[in-house]
Amino acid sequence: MFKKILVPIDLQHADKLEKAISVGVHVAKPDGIPLVFTAVTSNAPSALAHTPDEFKSKLSAYAASEAEKHGIEATGHAVFSHDPATDLEDALLKAVKETGADLVVMATHIPNVADHFWPSNGGKIASHADVSVFLVR
Repeated sequence: MFKKILVPIDLQHADKLEKAISVGVHVAKPDGIPLVFTAVTSNAPSALAHTPDEFKSKLSAYAASEAEKHGIEATGHAVFSHDPATDLEDALLKAVKETGADLVVMATHIPNVADHFWPSNGGKIASHADVSVFLVR
């Protein structure tokens, strides 16, 4: 049904994304569909990584760990942005195109009043992506 599944993650909070990751794995595993764990960050040094190469290495290690843990094929895809907080949705949409993913499985929050004025990250991806999007609460 799908050829590649993109799962956006935040490496600093990956433990809080287990439900979305589990859904991605559940969809991918029966048909051997590869998962692409995508993370958006800046080129600037951070507490997580000092260089873009170090960040890519950590993301690849995370993907390899998840692949082994779940018995799936998985890779990492890093997207670098000048301001990840404001560019997140555009960076993720770019990643969809770059990776050739045809399904995005991502965590989202329970909607609240603020969502009427500022859409959630997942809501923006779902309304602007030209691929299927599965939002997991």
